[in-house]
Amino acid sequence: MFKTLYRAACLLTMTGAVLAQAGALSVPTQPAPPQGSLVIVGGALRADNAAVWERIVRLAGGKAARIAVFASASANPEQAAKLNMGLLNRYGADAFFMPVAVKLAGTDYLAAADDPALAASVRQAGGAYFAGGDQGRITRALRRPDGSNSLVLDALWDMYRRGGVIAGSSAGAAIMSSTMFDAPKAVLATLKQGVADGREIAPGLGFIGDDVFVDQHLLVRGRFARMLPAMLKKGYKLGLGIDENTAMVVGPGRDVEVIGYKGALLIDLASATSAPGVFNVANAKVSYLDSGDRFNIVSGVFTPAPDKSAGKLDPAAPYYREPLFNADILGNTAVVDLMGKLIDSDQPEAIGITLGSPRSDQPDLGFEFRFSRTRDSIGYLSAASETYSVYNVRLDIRPIQIRLPLYEYKRERPAYPLARSDD
Repeated sequence: MFKTLYRAACLLTMTGAVLAQAGALSVPTQPAPPQGSLVIVGGALRADNAAVWERIVRLAGGKAARIAVFASASANPEQAAKLNMGLLNRYGADAFFMPVAVKLAGTDYLAAADDPALAASVRQAGGAYFAGGDQGRITRALRRPDGSNSLVLDALWDMYRRGGVIAGSSAGAAIMSSTMFDAPKAVLATLKQGVADGREIAPGLGFIGDDVFVDQHLLVRGRFARMLPAMLKKGYKLGLGIDENTAMVVGPGRDVEVIGYKGALLIDLASATSAPGVFNVANAKVSYLDSGDRFNIVSGVFTPAPDKSAGKLDPAAPYYREPLFNADILGNTAVVDLMGKLIDSDQPEAIGITLGSPRSDQPDLGFEFRFSRTRDSIGYLSAASETYSVYNVRLDIRPIQIRLPLYEYKRERPAYPLARSDD
């Protein structure tokens, strides 16, 4: 009996070892993390924004760096490519046009995307730049109809993994995450009606990884609010939104640096909750990274710009001492202005609201944005530019009922007789 059990045990051990070895051999090898960088521009990149253009060229290899220009998003690819090649060359690059675009007359964009010679030129380049337009045209041009990668898209990934740079502005920024806005509604309508796959959102190219959602034109157009429904829909915990004429540079260690004119918002939903029904969210965290600030995606550590390092705000010595309220939180830079006042205030919270026209869809539905300081909230003020960096402010959003009519004209007796129409 003992011998029988012993033999059975030996057989099971040998079988297990063989299966384990087979399993080890069958496990697919994961590609190494990219050694390159991303330069994600929020759109409206000015020709004189040397900080951004020069960084793209430097990351591509410096003087005479070969950079492939994709104008795939543009309605006029040749014109857009010519403009952007000229700017890159002005800052020292040797840029060349990639004729892979849905709107490029007289070409077959699917055949171009699978052209081995074009793929080789991308693979041998130091970087690639995606111009603005319609981001859906980029993914349509670079993916085959069955959803697989074209040769040119594979070459982009190879170049990026080996240390090259992938840069993009506006539509070229939207493609950086694995989910992107495709045909979105207005921001307030997005809050009211939500997002759906294949309509408002679609697959992006995912260069930044599957764990970070990216959006652009952020502060100028109040788009931070539309990020939240998309992130909740797809399960993202971290979102980065970049403003116009500004860039986020993401290095191989996943360190994010903001450069350019304005800044970026970071939305953290790791501890957030949302109830069924009309859009709402509780216990989200939002941070504003000004130009020069850094954030590491892996560690979660913020580093203020050098001009702010000595300017950490003292909560016991606030500048603002009145209730904080904004009646149009989706207005141009309104969210950053309110956050800056809150972090330098004696107030524990600041409130912003958004509502639509009385003639809009669901005119009686609006939203309250409540920003609160917590023990983790930190602020820095630049002595040079008087701009704030604000980290870890709590954000709660809930629907509010708008009473209609929203307002009435104040009835008062005129101070003087009104003129008659026939006088």
